[in-house]
Amino acid sequence: MYICICHGITDTSIESAIEEGTVTMKGLSKKLRVGSQCGQCCACTKKILTKKLLQISERQSTAA
Repeated sequence: MYICICHGITDTSIESAIEEGTVTMKGLSKKLRVGSQCGQCCACTKKILTKKLLQISERQSTAA
């Protein structure tokens, strides 16, 4: 699903960037340009970021 229409960024692209280590909104904005134009995607991007970081955290605590 497209999250940032201005730059054609999908939820999959955002999740991939997070998996690769980009774990802040500032970092996602720098890497993908998400939220750098109209800003309508920021709230949705933050939700994806939070959800993905929780998933990563749960995976790491389960593996330990």
